[in-house]
Amino acid sequence: MSNPVLVEVTRGNQVESRHRGAVVVVDGDGGTAFSLGDVEASTFPRSACKAMQALPLVESGAADAYGFGNREIALACASHSGEPEHIATAEAMLKAAGQGEPVLECGAHWSFERDAFLDQARHLDRPNQLHNNCSGKHAGFICACCHSGHDTTGYVTFDHPLQAEIRDVMGDLTGTVLTRENSGTDGCSIPTYAVPLTALAHGFAKMATGTGIGVVRARASRRIMDACMAEPFYVAGTGRACTRLMQIAPGRIFVKTGAEGVFCAAIPERGFGIAVKCDDGTARAADSIVAGILARYFDGEIKAGLDAIATHTMRNWNGIAVGDISVSDHVTR
Repeated sequence: MSNPVLVEVTRGNQVESRHRGAVVVVDGDGGTAFSLGDVEASTFPRSACKAMQALPLVESGAADAYGFGNREIALACASHSGEPEHIATAEAMLKAAGQGEPVLECGAHWSFERDAFLDQARHLDRPNQLHNNCSGKHAGFICACCHSGHDTTGYVTFDHPLQAEIRDVMGDLTGTVLTRENSGTDGCSIPTYAVPLTALAHGFAKMATGTGIGVVRARASRRIMDACMAEPFYVAGTGRACTRLMQIAPGRIFVKTGAEGVFCAAIPERGFGIAVKCDDGTARAADSIVAGILARYFDGEIKAGLDAIATHTMRNWNGIAVGDISVSDHVTR
């Protein structure tokens, strides 16, 4: 099945690039409210499922035991830009559990945000693991391990008790059997599991509504989503798509991007979960698609703000308008 063109990029009066993909909107009962493309194809959600992976931190009682509020929980779901606030919060989370940066197993890279990167380049020989965009998630993993009495060594491996727990959580939410056969290794070294796009969207709908997941998981899910919506900067960072989208409608939109053109979202008041996959893995297309889909369910200033992300002008280094990134009519009509 060939997925439809969902985003076009123009330069002058010509279409320069086209991005194909799939998108699905699912309610808490598993009903499909909207879909385009092959939504049953298995997809690695990558970082888009971090809110699911954070559930053991909350469900185990670790978040409460270490006094975590919205910022810490949001950072546990983050692909952050490595700005000073992100690094400091991840470090404080580890300290609360009596741990430090060396215990992390996510690897190190320079921060994504320009000013933070330039400051690090001036003052550091090399980045450490706190600068990794996944350090908040991994700090949450360490805290969950410490609270539950698990050895933190090898916490990223398939057979570690924490990863087994995360596998059970994600299987429950997506209704998918997760095994080595449908697993891969994510950029931060933890297992990632390929699931149908519809199942991924349904998982976020369950988190938003609490449907079919039990009282404890429902309460923890809503706490995680509320934390992310309350502190969108700690989910991503300055100018990032996740931050901007959640700031447009505070407390009404949850979103989380993932690598290779994946984007997930939820609209709690509608009980909808949303999952997007851009075939060519392009983030600019996934950003536009998820904004365009979200805009279908809002009006007024919120719709206008979402539409402005879905379709917008491209400018060169001199600020000259050179073309547009636009979602197709398939998305908006």
